[in-house]
Amino acid sequence: MSIPLLVIVSGPPASGKTTLARQLAHELNLPLITKDDIKESLFDSLGWQDRAWSKKLGAATYHLLYYFLEAALAGGVSLIVESNFGPMSTSELKRLQEIYPFRPFQVMCRADGKTLVERYKARAGQRHPGHVDFDALADIEPVLRQGRLEPLGLDGEIIELDTTDFSKIDVAGTIARLKTALEDTRLSL
Repeated sequence: MSIPLLVIVSGPPASGKTTLARQLAHELNLPLITKDDIKESLFDSLGWQDRAWSKKLGAATYHLLYYFLEAALAGGVSLIVESNFGPMSTSELKRLQEIYPFRPFQVMCRADGKTLVERYKARAGQRHPGHVDFDALADIEPVLRQGRLEPLGLDGEIIELDTTDFSKIDVAGTIARLKTALEDTRLSL
């Protein structure tokens, strides 16, 4: 059995990581787990209220994300997972890697901080209302202004993509590197 490839697409909010992850999943024919899809399903099932409720469901969302991730890795499935992973995610992913060995490949989205703030404000009324994006802006703006998140403390390859201008992203090159990594995982036993 080959060691699965775990493609981790991460970056600050509004950096284009979900759009990119969906494109990669489609092109590579890999399953995709996204934090916001899980969270929005919880909003639809349990309702939405305010920022405190959104944060509470956010914690539950990560538990479910890791549950789904563990189930896939236990089956030896290569897949893509997308979220704005912070440093605290490293220990959970290392725990999973000890139980179900996988090869991590991080795709880090970054953009100009001002651009991220503008994108965040522009999309705020278009996303699921449970995110209460307008209420969250004060908390999130410092992260947006940094323009990037640090890669997780995992081994494996890391690609950093500047998503300030979506038309300049080398998606084809990223797909080619991921195809090579997928092929390498199939050859390693």
